[in-house]
Amino acid sequence: MTGRRTFLKALAVGAVAGAGRPAAWLQAQGRSTNNDPWRQLPEILARIKPPAFAARDFDVTAFGAAGDNATDNTDAFRRAIAACVRDGGGRVVVPPGAFVTGAIELKSGVNLHVSEGATLRFSRDVERYPIVFTRWEGVELMNFSPLVYAFEQRDIAVTGRGTLDGGADCAHWWPWKGRTDCSWKAGDVRQDADRARLFELAEKGAPVQDRVFGPGHYLRPQFVQPYRCTNVLIEGVRLVNSPMWQIHPVLCTNVTVKDLRLEAAGPNTDGCNPESSRDVLISNCFFDTGDDCIAIKAGRNADGRRVKVPSENIVIQRCHMKNGHGGITIGSEASAGVHHVFAEDCRLDSPALDIAVRIKNNAVRGNVVEHVYARNLEIGQVAQAVLAIDFYYEEAEHGGFTPIVRDVMLERVAAKQAQYAVHLRGFANAPIRDVSVVDCTFDHVARPAVVEHVEGLSLRGVRVNGQPWQR
Repeated sequence: MTGRRTFLKALAVGAVAGAGRPAAWLQAQGRSTNNDPWRQLPEILARIKPPAFAARDFDVTAFGAAGDNATDNTDAFRRAIAACVRDGGGRVVVPPGAFVTGAIELKSGVNLHVSEGATLRFSRDVERYPIVFTRWEGVELMNFSPLVYAFEQRDIAVTGRGTLDGGADCAHWWPWKGRTDCSWKAGDVRQDADRARLFELAEKGAPVQDRVFGPGHYLRPQFVQPYRCTNVLIEGVRLVNSPMWQIHPVLCTNVTVKDLRLEAAGPNTDGCNPESSRDVLISNCFFDTGDDCIAIKAGRNADGRRVKVPSENIVIQRCHMKNGHGGITIGSEASAGVHHVFAEDCRLDSPALDIAVRIKNNAVRGNVVEHVYARNLEIGQVAQAVLAIDFYYEEAEHGGFTPIVRDVMLERVAAKQAQYAVHLRGFANAPIRDVSVVDCTFDHVARPAVVEHVEGLSLRGVRVNGQPWQR
């Protein structure tokens, strides 16, 4: 009962007069409904429009591609995309079959359409992935091309009902993480030295063109990465066996990610990580991942502050999260900030899903995360917490940049099993502010809530293990 009394005391301290409070806090107190934050959603969705493409098809087999699961089709795909661009855009169509390829680079006006029954089987030969300008764990560098890549393009897409197979497993790509449970053993190559070197170069302000990795180094490529692109659509396809992060829009505007199946059990195989991007819709996707299902990013440490572009206006609807570390996650690489995130009507359920809604931060990242709203989530079982906000992630307080999280609302959420309903840990000099939990039910909760350095925590209509949770 001690933990419960401490939690209720924290609520009473935080629930003071509403002057200056965000709209979400006021609404949770029943004091105003005129400023419902969800009223912003229609305007955001109206801006997110999938690109349109010319009614022209370019079958890759007409350019020499063979779906025999053996021929290297990298050049054939390049020729088909070039022809599509030359003729004014359209669909580059992959018919049924198994097409082996290296990196594919999309160009403006091109929809790469992977037909039902088709598989793009990406090569495990690192030489098939040229060095390009990319971002790795929130830091810009020159590295292996993502498997599907676009740089500063408009009106691009990957669509269809086919499969993209990244070819990663415990013998290819994944061992670079250095995990002993995925075939790595002492003396094998691993990413640690390269990762540390990249972060060191970024902290020193080295120009991006001098941060060269690629062959001879061990930083795994992402699966699909549009970089500085406008009007992006990724729809319908199934992604399996990704080397690392799966869908990774960076510095993009107007992105639609819908109707995907994202399946990879390897290390850092996050499902969809919009980074420093705005006006992004993620809908009707299924996630079964080896890391976060969705993780909203905005650059890491000094490099994130240098680029200085937040992620904003991110909408998540009707998704199903199975395995992963976090279901709907913000951070930790979010040093340029994240604001206006809306998640609704999602289902999250697995004993191998750690946390349903997660915000991770620390004093090395330093950023503002604000205006985060989740409603109508159906949560079966999670291993740890339904809502977690943690300033003690990795480096914790050992840094000079203040983490700020404020105006977070969890509304109409039903959870059937968790260790904690909420697990909130701010700093004494940087408390988490204005978290509202409204009309939620948490059943089979094993432990009292953790509430450390939180100001303005508010509950209304909350039940835990069948009992009202009141101030």
